[in-house]
Amino acid sequence: MIAEGRIALNGEKITTPATLLTDVTGLTVDGRPVRPAKATRLYRFYKPPSTLTAAHDPKGRATIYDRLPKGLPRLVPVGRLDFMTEGLLLLTNDGELKRQLELPRTGVVRSYRARAFGDVTQAQLEDLADGVTIEGIHYGSINANLERRTGRNCWIEMSLTEGKNREVRRVLAHLGMQVSRLIRTAYGPFTLEDLGPGDVDEIDPADLEQFRKSLA
Repeated sequence: MIAEGRIALNGEKITTPATLLTDVTGLTVDGRPVRPAKATRLYRFYKPPSTLTAAHDPKGRATIYDRLPKGLPRLVPVGRLDFMTEGLLLLTNDGELKRQLELPRTGVVRSYRARAFGDVTQAQLEDLADGVTIEGIHYGSINANLERRTGRNCWIEMSLTEGKNREVRRVLAHLGMQVSRLIRTAYGPFTLEDLGPGDVDEIDPADLEQFRKSLA
């Protein structure tokens, strides 16, 4: 675009990408002013089960955008929850923040509660701290705790930082457990708290800024 002469600053064409800008004042593309970036916003959303984390579904299934209330800015999900998984899904208008929160090296902890059927011991769950390889895919350290058991049904708490596709379900299946309900309860310091299915609220900008500084 620079080589084509489409970028200008205060009416003069920019000829090199080695141009330092402190803001976008006076910057134009094809004669149109470049708008300043909008302030970063982050929302908590309780994703209901039987909802796809996508903008559209060729099969006609409901998506998160069908469940979100009208009037919100354009938002993208941070990570994904599979179709039947419910719970906390963060939404943001900032692609850079989205990527920062999703990268495993950032080390943001995702927490879940799983209701599962089968027999598992606390010792087996503690072994997950060393990671596990299933069908050639390695899953990193998982902090898992047997919350309570009723017969062969139990609730298991799990915390992890990678968030691979269907990670919790696959790891529990590897232990012989059949998951009947899976809820994400937290993503970093942001928790589900009092949200109900379909509820959404905005995270206070001061809390978001403090969290971003902790990632630096």
